[in-house]
Amino acid sequence: MGKGYRQGRLGEEIRKIVSEMLLRDIKDPRLQSAMVSLSGVEMTSDGSYATCYVTVLSVGSKDEEAKQQEAEAVLEGLRSAKGLIKKEIGRQIKLRHIPELIFKLDTSMEYGRHISEVIGKLGIEHEE
Repeated sequence: MGKGYRQGRLGEEIRKIVSEMLLRDIKDPRLQSAMVSLSGVEMTSDGSYATCYVTVLSVGSKDEEAKQQEAEAVLEGLRSAKGLIKKEIGRQIKLRHIPELIFKLDTSMEYGRHISEVIGKLGIEHEE
């Protein structure tokens, strides 16, 4: 069965609330070290879980291991602010049950970059 219309709307509202909180309300130093963006929220069909996909853009040139450590620190910062975020979601959206938030790294940008590199190495010319 397909994803319901209600779950899509609720996920979008949660994304807006959390994005706004990242800009103004959450003062965790782990979140201030990099640019953090919420790329999307997927809701389960019963609305009990919301998976929030987080994109972390590192400031400056760092090696891959440092970027990974910074991304893990950002996820830890978000997990520690989960109670505050859920409280704000409950205040702004009238729900019987506030969904449990799960934060995951969004790796779609790196995957897209990798695919572009692979295609570039193939040497296929683009016709216009």
